[in-house]
Amino acid sequence: MFDRLRRWSQANMPTRETFERIGWLRPIAHRILLPELWHFNRRSVPRGVALGVLVGVLIPIAQTIFAALFALPARANVPVAALTTFITNPLTTPPLWLAAYWLGGRLLHLDAVDAVSRTEAMGWIQWIVSTAGPATALGLLVIAVVGAVVGYVIAAFAWRGWVMHKWRQRALERNLRGL
Repeated sequence: MFDRLRRWSQANMPTRETFERIGWLRPIAHRILLPELWHFNRRSVPRGVALGVLVGVLIPIAQTIFAALFALPARANVPVAALTTFITNPLTTPPLWLAAYWLGGRLLHLDAVDAVSRTEAMGWIQWIVSTAGPATALGLLVIAVVGAVVGYVIAAFAWRGWVMHKWRQRALERNLRGL
């Protein structure tokens, strides 16, 4: 499973060269291309996952670029942050927004059905501005924050599990060589 995930990540993960080719990033390229932002370690990878989930849910366009920019002050792994933004895609965004509207409506205690008629254009606009917009925005914020925390915890435990697996593998190899 780890090998398949690693191969998929390597094929889809943005590289330093990808960001070097983006013309409008040249003024800050020296910051984005810092080696420590591209190394995989136990601190930067969970930060990258959390940042990628947060950006992926809250920002609807240019998510990869925003994740890379926000990775600078967060000291998060740029490739992981950029790759994690792909949790939102054309298949996952509609259910995510519906869930955000439902959750936001529950948190704001909005009635499921408004008295406003949806047949008139002004009724739709009023519904979007007064009910759907705030409910969806609050729901997206809650989903993004909870998702980022859960992603951070899962990535930290997965990193620890991977390191423990490697340690056991090395110990087994040493024991086999010693026999």
